[in-house]
Amino acid sequence: MRRLVVLVWLTAMIVFPVHAQAQAPTMVYGGGTGTFGRDLDGNGDVEASQFGMGVTILGNGSARGHFLCLMAGRSDIGPFPVMSVSGPTMTGFLAADSTATFSGIATVNLGNGQIFRGIPFQVTVSRGGPGVGTLRLTVVGVFDGGPGDTTVGNGNYDLPTETVTSGQIAIG
Repeated sequence: MRRLVVLVWLTAMIVFPVHAQAQAPTMVYGGGTGTFGRDLDGNGDVEASQFGMGVTILGNGSARGHFLCLMAGRSDIGPFPVMSVSGPTMTGFLAADSTATFSGIATVNLGNGQIFRGIPFQVTVSRGGPGVGTLRLTVVGVFDGGPGDTTVGNGNYDLPTETVTSGQIAIG
């Protein structure tokens, strides 16, 4: 009888592997500055941003936390001399390549009195400090074709990947 129980258990483990269990929460946090590494708007400046995040990605695909990206002053892009994207996160996942992607709903402030609320965003990050960590922000449904948009025509503002220049991004 004992052998039969062990055999049934082993068969169940092969047919129904343990990966169906919920994944442990993943913390994604950090802040600093990043650079796009090139002039996105043709004004002679290499654009950059300041960023901060504190996100917990839960095993069920949801996420809790907050994200902020600020492009202002030394990091203005074309017609956006000031642009902040700030909001709570709602969904997220950790990919096999150890990058983390999370999304939420932001307030986008252009600093000139134009404020857009309820704007979806998505961020993909990789861990690391200067020269290693990366961040890629997509603002969904607005600014398609703006300076630096990497996928013109999809309705979104898909910024290129930034590399951390100060600070760091941690995933764990």
